[in-house]
Amino acid sequence: MSDNQSWNSSGSEEDIEPNRGEEPGHLVGIVDLSGVLSKWTNYIHGWQDRWVVLKNNTLSYYKSQDETEYGCRGSLCLSKAVITPHEFDECRLDISVNDSVWYLRAQDPEHRLQWIDSIELHRADSGYGSESSLRRHGSMLSLTSATSGYSATSTSSFKVPGNGYCGRGIVEDDEDDFPNTRTDGEFLHNNNGSKEKLFQALSPKGINGIDFKGEAITFKATTAGILATLSHCIDLMVKREDSWQKRLDKEMEKRRRIEEGYKSALNELKKKSHFGGPDYEEGPNSLINEDEFFDAVEAALDRQDKIEEQSQTEKTRIQRSSPVPPGDVYSCAGSHRFSDKPRSKPSPPLIVMAPPRDVHRFSAEVEEMVQNHMTYSLQDVGGDANWQLVVEEGEMKVYRREVEENGIVLDPLKATHSVKGVTGHEVCHYFWDTAYRNDWETTIENFNVVESLSDNAAIVYQTHKRVWPASQRDVLYLSAMRKILANNENDPDTWLVCNFSVDHDDAQPSSRCVRAKINIAMICQTLVSPPEGDKEISRDNILCKITYVANVNPGGWAPASVLRAVAKREYPKFLKRFTSYVQEKTAGKAILF
Repeated sequence: MSDNQSWNSSGSEEDIEPNRGEEPGHLVGIVDLSGVLSKWTNYIHGWQDRWVVLKNNTLSYYKSQDETEYGCRGSLCLSKAVITPHEFDECRLDISVNDSVWYLRAQDPEHRLQWIDSIELHRADSGYGSESSLRRHGSMLSLTSATSGYSATSTSSFKVPGNGYCGRGIVEDDEDDFPNTRTDGEFLHNNNGSKEKLFQALSPKGINGIDFKGEAITFKATTAGILATLSHCIDLMVKREDSWQKRLDKEMEKRRRIEEGYKSALNELKKKSHFGGPDYEEGPNSLINEDEFFDAVEAALDRQDKIEEQSQTEKTRIQRSSPVPPGDVYSCAGSHRFSDKPRSKPSPPLIVMAPPRDVHRFSAEVEEMVQNHMTYSLQDVGGDANWQLVVEEGEMKVYRREVEENGIVLDPLKATHSVKGVTGHEVCHYFWDTAYRNDWETTIENFNVVESLSDNAAIVYQTHKRVWPASQRDVLYLSAMRKILANNENDPDTWLVCNFSVDHDDAQPSSRCVRAKINIAMICQTLVSPPEGDKEISRDNILCKITYVANVNPGGWAPASVLRAVAKREYPKFLKRFTSYVQEKTAGKAILF
């Protein structure tokens, strides 16, 4: 074989030529696959349908099938991909390449298995690190190994002066070059005919012997000096070695700490890169533990409070700079037994407002809810061992009764509060009327009235702001306001607003939000102290006693400690914020009884 010929390590011509009828790099027997899969996008949009294409060992996705001609939105090379079927979700598969992870969901487990088999088939036949890939790509390793066995030793190293080239007998030739013993006066004759002068000591004029003792002493002193120098060098080398060993130990310790820091940072980076994935959402199989869940919720609520404070500050600044519009819904004088006549004169008969004639298809349910709340919600729970007093701030008291069902917290809450200068009708009006909802409710993202049933009843759909890592909630409920009939003249004026969950064809549950169920009532009683003398009744003479009850089913799993802590924190803030808003709206206006 000549030097300009090259073969690979197998020595087979088949290894360096592609198979007949097969293009290099083409995957034989692989079926391309395309279809719709749900891909996790982010916390705002969640799972979204995407057109996914598996072709040429590459997984690509498009927003829709119609947009395939405009280029893909992302792709993964499957050579190093890791496909992980989800442990709990039978329709989900995760594909990761280094730090990039795609969360995908098929329509059903059969489609998921089809996608996994196709992806694995592409990976298996992609040739990554396989024997077939070495055949296709060839090898030039044999080019150097084929010639490395030959010796490149120069033939001039075998050359001996005066003897040409020789492979053996070198010692004999060297010995022949030494001078012979034949003398010619002061010269010696060599074999090549040249003469060399003899040593002066061999002169016949005076032959002196060699001083072997002196030579021995000199040799001994020289070797002793050499040994001392070598010993000193060894000592220096040992000391230097100790110094270098210490430096090496320090460098190794430094490297160990750096490697540990790098691994820790890499783990944190991987955790953060996947922290927005669906595995970290709320649920019994969430990868985030309860403490992290609580910290995340608390941090999100703190951010919302800060934003709300800034918003309220800006609203206050604008209101101070803008004139108050004259008159509103309460510009007319109210009617009460103390409003028109002084206390010294006999009071007119009590005029009781009948229930509004708002007959609709939910009238029976509304009446049942009103009766239940008037029967049970006004009962005093201060001495009941099942109710715990969790918050007490001035006139406000918040009670809780711990209830769990199938691992979901369903704690009923009850709060009592007293507010001066407002009536029960005014409080219920601002609580029920959706026109004022965004002014005092800070947890709502958006809402709309699905159906108006009557002047005092409507079906409302609203979505609440998401507090990560909890899922976003929405609520569909019927809201009704009602004045309660007085049994006798001494009973306080009582108004009630009840909100309870219902179903409606125009607001079906969606996968974007978790549908919560509620049963809430706000019962407001107006207490009036008689004015002095002939003075007219003013807001200084009225007091509103508020009873607020809430039964909320969050609709999904979340840590019990988190739900209870949030309820303990948010309900008092809500009551104070709302009652302050009502006082601000009614200040300086006519009283509405």
